[in-house]
Amino acid sequence: MTAAAYAALAWHYWRTRWRASARAASARAGSRAWERAALLVPLALHALLLYQDLFGAGGPRFGFAYALSAMLWLSVLFYWVESFFYDLDGILPPALLLAAVASPLPALFPGRVSAALAASLEFRLHVVLAMLAYSLFTIAILHALLMALLERRLHGSAAARGADGAAMLAGPLGALPPLLTLERLLFRMIAVAFVLLTCTLATGIAFSESLFGRPLQFDHKTLFALISWATFALLLVGRHLYGWRGRVALRWTLSGFVLLLLAYVGSRFVLEVVLGRG
Repeated sequence: MTAAAYAALAWHYWRTRWRASARAASARAGSRAWERAALLVPLALHALLLYQDLFGAGGPRFGFAYALSAMLWLSVLFYWVESFFYDLDGILPPALLLAAVASPLPALFPGRVSAALAASLEFRLHVVLAMLAYSLFTIAILHALLMALLERRLHGSAAARGADGAAMLAGPLGALPPLLTLERLLFRMIAVAFVLLTCTLATGIAFSESLFGRPLQFDHKTLFALISWATFALLLVGRHLYGWRGRVALRWTLSGFVLLLLAYVGSRFVLEVVLGRG
């Protein structure tokens, strides 16, 4: 039901936004009240499923599929919140479609953790911080890719050389805020996600023995996480000191995000699917 609801809303936003004419897109004023209310239905169902599987009494589960599912749930949730302030309906179709694909994945690839581990306050704090960081970075990468597409369309169209150019594009791109607004939003999200990632690494290091039963080990997961943290730190420093933007910012954002995925999701995928270990 959750995947079907996400898919139905993805189809609705694709049909009404991505296929809309330039006139209809420019006349649109963002998501309507009933659309926001409808989006709460799969969000609530998805949240209930995640809570039951991650922290339920029947044996808490966690793995790469749950990480992806939680990431996409939080991404859609943040887009829902942003819809009250920005007209970003053009991003919703792919985000909802990805959520529709990710929500049933835990049923196909169930992971496991001990009940004692899931019951600890340190574990819950670490998981919540990690999922918030992953989610914001997921939104940031979607924003960065959208900005790259928008910039390419602006530079490639002689008719779209206005002051901001956004209103001169057809379809969902024409209803987006100007590039500078999207850019400020992107770096705000990256900055908040970086703080959350820092807290995630800090709790993982501080509570390593209570979380995993051993002192912190410098393995490939830790290495990828630290390199990802350093990548986003350099991106924010470069933005502040040198005004990095455009393709430079996109390359750094993509690199940091891929490293972050390899740090946990990739590790869990290899363990659970390739090696067949929980």
